[in-house]
Amino acid sequence: MAAAADHSIKLFELVLEDGRSASPFVWRIRYALAHKGLTCEAVKLSFTGIAATFGGRFKTVPVIEHGATLMAESWDIAEYLDRAFPDRPRLFSGPAELAMVRLMDAWFTSEVIRKMFRLYVKDVHDAAHPEDRAYFRQSREKNLKGETLESFTAERATYLPALRTSLAPLRAHLAKFAYLGGDTPNYADYIGLSAFHWAASVATLPLLAPDDTLRAWLDRGFALYGGMGRDARINPLFERG
Repeated sequence: MAAAADHSIKLFELVLEDGRSASPFVWRIRYALAHKGLTCEAVKLSFTGIAATFGGRFKTVPVIEHGATLMAESWDIAEYLDRAFPDRPRLFSGPAELAMVRLMDAWFTSEVIRKMFRLYVKDVHDAAHPEDRAYFRQSREKNLKGETLESFTAERATYLPALRTSLAPLRAHLAKFAYLGGDTPNYADYIGLSAFHWAASVATLPLLAPDDTLRAWLDRGFALYGGMGRDARINPLFERG
């Protein structure tokens, strides 16, 4: 289905110093809009620019503006898009699919994204706009019980095996299906792919082994919607063979 000519949607997103949109939660909405065939105006913000733009109302992105509606939180936005554009392809076929994808998100956040944070939080700091780095360091180190970003990630390579093992459910499912959604991608795919976009935006340590079977799914996922995930600025996700 062709993209809807609706430029009234603004998507506020976080960008790094190189201009790359990096937030995994923004990428979920990028995919959601593409899934529904909707275009938007991307508004690029730095870490410190978020609060300034919204007067402190929102501290994180994504944020969308659609007419009189201004909202944050990727789940709220995804559900809103199905309500606001019911004639476009649905993100969730019904309550059952919505509930199952929410379960996938809870598992993925706990078992995968938290492990990625351990590997890449210092890389995010280094890739951010220079004026953002002091804020990023202070806010993240506040939650690290006194550790610096450097000490927290000093032995990060030792955590790679556990992270790779945690991806086993994805590999098992994708051995039978092209996408987490089956023959076609759904919001579960967008949750997973978005985390890999985040890693590829900043990672100085490749996440996956060269023979990891997730490669085919990631290639398909990054090529979706006209190759919206392809970007010369991203770093390798796979170790060299």
